[in-house]
Amino acid sequence: MNPESLASVVHDAAKVGTLDAKHEALLAVAPNAVEAMLHGSAGDSSQVTVTAKGIGASPGAASGRAYFSSDAAMDAFDRGEQVVLLCLETSPADEGAMRVVEGIVTGRGGLASHAAVVARGWGIPAVCGVESLTFEESVVRCDDVDISEGDEISLDGATGEIFSGTLDIDQGGVHAELETLLGWADDVRLGKVGVRANADSGEDAAVARDFGADGIGLCRTEHQFLGERASLVQRFIVDDDADVLGEMFEQQRTDFLQVLEAMDGLPVTVRLLDAPLHEFLHGLTGPAAEQFREANPMLGFRGARLGVLRPALYAMQARALAEAVKQRIADGGDPQAEIMIPLIGSAAELAQATATVVEAWAEVLDTPPTVGTMIETPRAALIAGSLANETAFFSFGTNDLTQLTFGFSRDDVEATVIGPYVEAGLLPESPFGSLDQEGVGALVLGAVHAARATNPDLKIGVCGEHGGDPTSVEFFVAAGLDYVSCSPYRVPVARLAAAQAVLRANRN
Repeated sequence: MNPESLASVVHDAAKVGTLDAKHEALLAVAPNAVEAMLHGSAGDSSQVTVTAKGIGASPGAASGRAYFSSDAAMDAFDRGEQVVLLCLETSPADEGAMRVVEGIVTGRGGLASHAAVVARGWGIPAVCGVESLTFEESVVRCDDVDISEGDEISLDGATGEIFSGTLDIDQGGVHAELETLLGWADDVRLGKVGVRANADSGEDAAVARDFGADGIGLCRTEHQFLGERASLVQRFIVDDDADVLGEMFEQQRTDFLQVLEAMDGLPVTVRLLDAPLHEFLHGLTGPAAEQFREANPMLGFRGARLGVLRPALYAMQARALAEAVKQRIADGGDPQAEIMIPLIGSAAELAQATATVVEAWAEVLDTPPTVGTMIETPRAALIAGSLANETAFFSFGTNDLTQLTFGFSRDDVEATVIGPYVEAGLLPESPFGSLDQEGVGALVLGAVHAARATNPDLKIGVCGEHGGDPTSVEFFVAAGLDYVSCSPYRVPVARLAAAQAVLRANRN
């Protein structure tokens, strides 16, 4: 559906003016069409040549000069060039460059890789898992085509195509008719299912609020330690340097103040540091660093394990958030902060991490904090009944839950395994794109049932990327979740999808 067709649907429903007409209009618009309208699309591609194809990881189209490293991309951006970052894969250290480029292409990864998740969060077109790319020192080869640094290339984040040359791009945006439609959607879903955003800075939070988010369901604090800040995490983890916590505290307090101000009066769920070591110790050498090398870093020293084994870290973050809340109150604001503990595996682990947070918070504020946990390991889902006694809310982290349930590496298997499996009919689609309702969904349903049996008032949401996928959103609404949370640029999609799910449920 193009903007003209949507305008016609909205105008016709508004002319009739009845509630039924508005509801029919809501059901007539595909949520994915809304996403395409927001991001724009590739225009006439007859003048360019397709050189490669990968996984369409973040919608939209982009053109620019190709650069193969974050440093080269930043230098080109400073010269005033439009840049496409083309690399093997990305890590948190690349996010400074990723924020300023027109598009991103990676040789590895898929829908849940670092490049894909960050690109969707910032509304940047991205193509991942382009296996045909061969990276050498000064050239990238794609079959018989060579791409040198500075060459003009284009990409289509919807189709996964990479082009040589400059592509015509049809610009997207929020049209008045779309605003009207989304307002009708909010009338249907509010009070039944919320739509929050995954945002980590004041700037991203402001974008999410502009797109109609009801709050922040996931503020990833590890994303706040990028570039030069990454060295602080390295010093704390590798050297167990307690002195560095003072620097981290000041930065965290400032970050939290900005996010709380942007979302004043709305809930902000801050996830405590979950820093997979391969992302934060990348490039670090020496005996101290070697002891932290892990064969399976996504299964290693991360999440709540950091907070339990290095309790000063989570205590620092809790104090920084409490100080930010205190400052916002003093400034006349209405901060609604929540704390979320990641990657829990047992009730005892959750209780210990929570106690650290509550004690540190109490040093600043008398009112106790709202502390919840993510459900991202299969074990956490299976023992949800006992976890419900230890926490104020659950939020399903479906990226990790999918990874751990299937035994798939979300950074590696999209192109090598999942793509061929889908082609062979062994999988209906990528489970990182749309929730696997049979397996992962069964864990979600079981956890919701067990948790609510223990604590009927427990608030439950989801903050994985599935929170912006329309089919998955319908499943979550049927499962009785209180909210979904997704990338800021997918908030309008989720608003419409949630309203449609509510309407269909009411008709059944």
